Amino acid sequence: MGYVFPPQDPVTLPVAGSDERLPVRRILCVGRNYAAHAREMGKDPDRDPPFFFSKPADAVVMDGETVAYPAETSNLHYEAELVVVIGKEGRRISLENSLDHVWGYAVGNDLTRRDLQLKAREQGRPWDMGKSFDRSAPIGPVHPASAVGHLSSGEIKLTVNGEVKQQADLAELIWSVPEIVSILSNFIDLKPGDVIMTGTPAGVGAMVPGDVCVVSIEGLGEITTTIGAAE
Repeated sequence: MGYVFPPQDPVTLPVAGSDERLPVRRILCVGRNYAAHAREMGKDPDRDPPFFFSKPADAVVMDGETVAYPAETSNLHYEAELVVVIGKEGRRISLENSLDHVWGYAVGNDLTRRDLQLKAREQGRPWDMGKSFDRSAPIGPVHPASAVGHLSSGEIKLTVNGEVKQQADLAELIWSVPEIVSILSNFIDLKPGDVIMTGTPAGVGAMVPGDVCVVSIEGLGEITTTIGAAE
């Protein structure tokens, strides 16, 4: 069997402390998973159940890269996030067994065309063009859970040009990692290489060309993304 045109190279992430690479199957994202961020987006965190959206695997951007300011937006936002990587297939996973399916953790930044997202939300339309655009998912090296344990607390922080914009603790997640994995697995089969971005704290805001954005999570290090000139 041949191909009409060559298939794209697989998308992979580096593994911390190793020469191995981790293949990315897809990126799943949790919306409004910190109470203060839910409120700043005009929603009630005490009432809203978890909801999910996705990004394509090839939205991944490596640590240290420059991302061109994307087209069709004038309001590009940063969103610091804990990233969870699935390493074991499962469906309808119990809460008690959820962490058995987690291979590791990474630092992420859910880049968002906020103006497009909010317009779509107001019109009752999908968020795809606000969230799922090219190079919208900077993600750092994946740290095996066998090395760092399962993270339930620790500082998550984001700076732009050295100024702190977001700062919280992973313990503030409305839906914990085990809950996210279990709930997601009721909707879809989770498989190795599925990457889950778990939500962002309050303090989201805009970036402009030339800005340097650094996201750090206690125990996982940091990643840096520079915003380049407009596409």
